[in-house]
Amino acid sequence: MDTAVTANQDFKDANAPEEQNTPKMTIRDLSVFYGDKQAVFDVNLDIYEGEVLALIGASGCGKSTILRCLNRMNDTIDNCRITGEIFLGDENIYASDIDVVEIRARVGMVFQKANPFPKSIFENVAYGPRIHGLAKAKSDLENIVLESLGRAGLWEEVKDRLDEPGTGLSGGQQQRLCIARALAVQPDVLLMDEPCSALDPIATAKIEELIDELRQTTTVVIVTHNMQQAARISQKTAHFHLGKLMEYGLTDSIFTNPQNETTQGYITGRFG
Repeated sequence: MDTAVTANQDFKDANAPEEQNTPKMTIRDLSVFYGDKQAVFDVNLDIYEGEVLALIGASGCGKSTILRCLNRMNDTIDNCRITGEIFLGDENIYASDIDVVEIRARVGMVFQKANPFPKSIFENVAYGPRIHGLAKAKSDLENIVLESLGRAGLWEEVKDRLDEPGTGLSGGQQQRLCIARALAVQPDVLLMDEPCSALDPIATAKIEELIDELRQTTTVVIVTHNMQQAARISQKTAHFHLGKLMEYGLTDSIFTNPQNETTQGYITGRFG
């Protein structure tokens, strides 16, 4: 018997609320292989609009691999093979006729280490809208940059230095600049791979406040090793162990009443 699947199904039946909306993204029977090694095993998961979904688990459990599948970043790895389906709305993002560049605009990503372009603050944010043709006039582009920096909580700090290099900002500001850059192309979903791991507590608090605000308009999926962070900012949590989904449901329930023994062990610090 597959205890992970059984426990997960029991958890969802017992604790997960009936969803009133259709999922923003749907993962079905997802498996990922690196050469002959299987890293992810038959994952099924729904990601809903207006929510932050936290992916948690020990290092090497597959959570970052799954995150990268959501905007086809694993396509860049030569020996990576993916089976199963992932839908953005009703579109299979792995269909042969899908424009991968468009998918990566609709499903943006913020990485563990801030990676601003070696350009000005303005040009960092303007780059995506410009190449995707989202601004018909210079004033449109300026409005997009202003709005994106505002949504990322950075406008007041940089409004007088837009021509300065983005690389000259502090670590926390650089990360928020990368978030603004991702938001500028109006993504449906924003993926965040441990976005606070290199930041101090003050910068981390700002990013967490930002994530809570962003979920009003953008679905957020975050990978984090920080369980306190997951508990603070997410509405749903999925726990992975050795490439398998152990448990998925409401964050409060996962952290206070986990149904899976492996999840309970991870949450209480007995392993992982």
